[in-house]
Amino acid sequence: MSEPSKVRRTLSRWANVGAQDTRELQLENAPDTASGELRIADAPDRDRVTLRGTVRTLVVRPRGGVPALEAELGDGSGSILVVWLGRRQIAGIEPGRALTVSGRIGRHDGTRTLFNPRYELRA
Repeated sequence: MSEPSKVRRTLSRWANVGAQDTRELQLENAPDTASGELRIADAPDRDRVTLRGTVRTLVVRPRGGVPALEAELGDGSGSILVVWLGRRQIAGIEPGRALTVSGRIGRHDGTRTLFNPRYELRA
C-alpha cells in the first residue's frame, strides 16, 4: 500500500477539525456538578438550569419590535439560544467568550431558548 498523498492528509486534518473542536469545547465547558451545572444536551426543557458554554455567534435581532441580543451557546454536547430582550449589546459578551447562564429552558419556533438568563462571564 502506498502512503496517503499530502493533499489527502491535509483534507483529513481539515475534516477532523470539527471533532477536535467539539472535544476541546467539552473539556473547556465541563459542568461543575457540585454547583448543579448541566451539559446543554442533558438539560431538561421547562426546568430551571445552570449551563456553561462558549458563545459561538452573536446577533442583534428585533423580537416583537424590541431589540434582542441573541447568542448561540455551545458546550460540545449541544447548543442553546440565549436571548436578552431589550438589549443591543452586553459588555464582555462576544463570540468565543465563556459564560455560565441560569434560567428556564423553553422552546421558541422549535429552538431551545433561554430568555433573559442570569449570566456570569468566565475567564
